[in-house]
Parts: sequence; structure tokens; C-alpha cells
Amino acid sequence: MSKVKIVYYIFFFCVILFTSCENNYAPKPKGYFRIELPKKEYIIFDSVYPYKFEYPVYAKISPDTDFMTEPFWININYPQFKAKIHISYKHIKNNLPDYIEDTRTLVNKHISKADAINTKLFINNKDKVYGITYDIKGTNTASPFQFFVTDSVTHFIRGALYFNIKPNNDSLSPVINFIKEDIKHTINTLQWKTESQSKKY
Repeated sequence: MSKVKIVYYIFFFCVILFTSCENNYAPKPKGYFRIELPKKEYIIFDSVYPYKFEYPVYAKISPDTDFMTEPFWININYPQFKAKIHISYKHIKNNLPDYIEDTRTLVNKHISKADAINTKLFINNKDKVYGITYDIKGTNTASPFQFFVTDSVTHFIRGALYFNIKPNNDSLSPVINFIKEDIKHTINTLQWKTESQSKKY
């Protein structure tokens, strides 16, 4: 076989090879790292606070140390997810409508970046726990889930989920849903305590 034919066949083979590779190429869809979620297990938080509830064993509770903090404010921290549920407590003194309106105002601050805000009423007549949860949908919302609960007479709690990372709720979706289940469990197990059962407020 002549050198000309060899060169021709090599050239022809290369053309077929590169054309085939080019035609079969398809960009891979954007993916996210797999997130390992711990097994659900809960313990009770029952201290000198005027409320008690169950929270997950893989979370840590710490007092809120912000300069604006008030008595009985805490954070339920998720170190492995760089997340926290901020819990603020208020003692009602004929001002329940003000606290509810403050909560609504804080939720509405996310409207500009939210695709939707789904609300759900919570009623537990047995333990006198009533409230609303706010499921805030959107890729860049800073707080994807908030809530308030009250006995309508003495106690009021507001909670909000935050992440200590740049919001990207598409990639965080499994974690958000996982923590939302914990929040709902906390609300379902929350009980108010009388003044004699807790530190005077």
C-alpha cells in the first residue's frame, strides 16, 4: 500500500472519529453533591424556660447571644448543615395582635425573592397551641420556613429557619425539607409551662 493511501486512510479515520464524537456530545445536567441525612430521633428540651418541646438529637440548643436578645430566646443549631432555627419568645400583655403583625411583616420581607408563600394553620386544643406556618418558596430566599405559635393569652413564640451560607435553595432542598419535618415535630410536641414550673418571666 502506498504512503499516499495510508495517509488518506488515517485522515479519513480521524474525520469519522471526530465527527462521531461531536455528534454524540450532550452537555450534562447540573448536579449537586449527595447530602447524607441523619436518622430521625428526638429528645426533650425542658429547662427553666416557659415552654418545652422535643428536638432532634443531631441538633444543639444554645441561648441567643445577639445584642437584641430577650429572655428565653434560643437557637436550635444544625452544625452539619450550617443552619439554625431561631426561636424568640414573648410574654403576652394584651398585645397579641402586635406580635402576630410583626411576624407577618417579617415574613413579607421575603416576598421580593419568593416564588410563593404557603401558609398553614396549626391548632392543638389539648395543649392550647395555635399558630401559622409559612413555607417560603424560592431559590434565593434567606429564610425558607417560619412560624408562630401561641396560647393566645400568655405565651407567644416565633421561629425562623436560616442558613449560614449563600442561599441556593435548589441545592439545599433535601436539607430544608428534612429540617421542616423537625420544626413540625417541635410544634407538635410543644407545651406551655406555668409560672411555677419555669423561671419567673
